[in-house]
Amino acid sequence: MARGEFAARKLEEDRRRWRWKDPNYKRRVLRRKNKKLDPLEGAPQARAIVLEKRGVEARQPNSAIRKCVRVQLIKNGKQVTAFAPGDGAIKYIDEHDEVLIEGLGGRKHGPKGDLWGVKYKVIKVNNQSLEMLRTGRQEKMKR
Repeated sequence: MARGEFAARKLEEDRRRWRWKDPNYKRRVLRRKNKKLDPLEGAPQARAIVLEKRGVEARQPNSAIRKCVRVQLIKNGKQVTAFAPGDGAIKYIDEHDEVLIEGLGGRKHGPKGDLWGVKYKVIKVNNQSLEMLRTGRQEKMKR
């Protein structure tokens, strides 16, 4: 690193060049808000229609089949996989139900724990809380 009396120009140029290695700086300057990559388009939650139920195998070293649903977002038609949290929660979700999904809470909007590529979880089914249905405090109504 330059340290001399007339080294200011070199220091400034180096600082300017190395700033591009910072992902936050690069994203800000190039105006990449990740809206293209984010199916929810920056919203905290989104409504969706259930297309199918599926089991997702857990990543190593765990071995389990996590119960998930494939959903299609109402706002833009994109398809994502959402996790059904809790024991027996998948029983209360049927095909063609309207669900409300939100982020799972992984690092940098990524997947959480041992779930490959699953970044969302179901919180409501037909405008009823999935947790209330699961614990038996509420019965599922037909649409």
